[in-house]
Amino acid sequence: MLPMKSPISISSPVIVGSCIAVLSAISEANAQVNVTQFHNHASRDGLYVDSAFAPGAAANLTRDLNFDGAIVGNVYAQPLYLDNGPGGRPTIIAATESNNVYALDALDGSVVWERNVGDPVPANDVPCTILDPLGITSTPIVDLASRALLLAAMTTPDGGATKKHFIISLNIDTGDINPGWPVDVETVSYNGINFTPVIQLQRAALGIVGDTLYVGYASHSDCSLYHGWLVGVPIDNPASVTAWAAATTAGTHGGAIWGVGGIASDGKNPFVTTGNTSGTNGNWDGGEAVIRFQPGPIFSGLPSDYWVPTNWPNLDNADLDLGGSGPLLVDVPDATPSHLVVAIGKDGKAYLVNRDNLGGISVPIASAQVAGIQFLRQAAAAYRTNQGTYVAFRADRSTLSTFGITGTNPPTIDIASGWTVNRGADDCGSPFVTSTDGTNNMIVWVVGTEDRGNPGDQRLHGYDGQTGAVVYGGGGPNELMAGTHNYSTTGIAARGRIYVAGDNKIYAFEVPTSSPTPTPTPTVTPTSTPTTTPRATPTPRPRPNPRPRPTPPL
Repeated sequence: MLPMKSPISISSPVIVGSCIAVLSAISEANAQVNVTQFHNHASRDGLYVDSAFAPGAAANLTRDLNFDGAIVGNVYAQPLYLDNGPGGRPTIIAATESNNVYALDALDGSVVWERNVGDPVPANDVPCTILDPLGITSTPIVDLASRALLLAAMTTPDGGATKKHFIISLNIDTGDINPGWPVDVETVSYNGINFTPVIQLQRAALGIVGDTLYVGYASHSDCSLYHGWLVGVPIDNPASVTAWAAATTAGTHGGAIWGVGGIASDGKNPFVTTGNTSGTNGNWDGGEAVIRFQPGPIFSGLPSDYWVPTNWPNLDNADLDLGGSGPLLVDVPDATPSHLVVAIGKDGKAYLVNRDNLGGISVPIASAQVAGIQFLRQAAAAYRTNQGTYVAFRADRSTLSTFGITGTNPPTIDIASGWTVNRGADDCGSPFVTSTDGTNNMIVWVVGTEDRGNPGDQRLHGYDGQTGAVVYGGGGPNELMAGTHNYSTTGIAARGRIYVAGDNKIYAFEVPTSSPTPTPTPTVTPTSTPTTTPRATPTPRPRPNPRPRPTPPL
């Protein structure tokens, strides 16, 4: 049951009046439930602990037809949820490619506030793209301590002639832009390379480590001489910006940070995966990698802080990005080593590497062919049962699969202990997982999304996390959605409900009202990785404080 709605009147835009949870203890039932970031935790495990989602209740999930959820714009970002939103009410946060940001009442889907952060960029005004228009693509993140919603937007002040990337902080309670923001990303540079807005795309989910916001940048379908960028902005001092870029040697480019899961963290260090590079002449320059940064971001260059497969030049040449899926941080207590990063690339392979010592250009701890080539574009999820540790992933547009990770020395990828569901023309987005207590009643959820011309079934589906058996088969006519998008669309669970974002609408599904009061997702202290000594610290660049144009009525 959701908390009671606060009886205050709200108008737009002004109001009147992380962690690796699967291995941790569950908080008390009356604690707050907040989904502040992509896949719920900084590990990007996509696990939601909610006692309402017992299999029997989940099988009878229905869409709440009284939930409005109307918004304006195409949506690729995951929605967020706050128990204590504006006025103390439970709130859904949504962001669209039209650069519209919404706080919606989580009970009835009405608009609490809305904010436009600038005109989006038409597709014809960038070198190439599959998105039109280009505005807010990635999943924002909430900093609960400062009650700030942090997001990245591509905007134009003049109909497309000028392109800008802004990093913006909004007040959760009012939707107003916080003082000192936004950050104009065009002002950053690294190793003599300047950020060029028109050729960069921001798709990776944002992350927070400590008091610093991290934002990753990629390309528009590999067009132009782009670079992968990681930009760090101190939340309490946005004038001090630090950045890192891939492929900065003369004649090189690439290394995009583009997996929708974005920046993962163990609570101390940000982790990213990068894509293919060009023009390297066999000299590694930041691409096809799992990289652990020191706060900043600072890349030490030490082998302990990056892992690259030994065949990385072949991956580059075949456009088989390791970065097609963001890093997934998983702890397997019985394994040696036990602190792992799971990387899943477009070569169809899953890799396990040691999070405490990534190993440089080397053979991984384990690898396995888990899918065909070119299909692994998604954000995987992880969960642990009494039987073992599992990873759920979108193997291709029509296949949902899992594999196990063995608690051995060294750990291995156990394909036989997993399962595969071929969804045919129904398609699937990126999976997420619910559990009644963090160990039992695991359900892997996926949305039947469109995929580049194939419409999918536009329904929510749930599968038993241990066997792959159908738990929820998509419902009836009332459960049909619209406007969900291939690997980008994923759902969230909070207070006995599942929320999914589609174009122009947020959908709410609920278990039967007789379900028990759900247990909130735990708040835990993640296991951090050792600190290495960085080689050099780039000099932060000051930047002006441009303001998005005034908010037009929507």
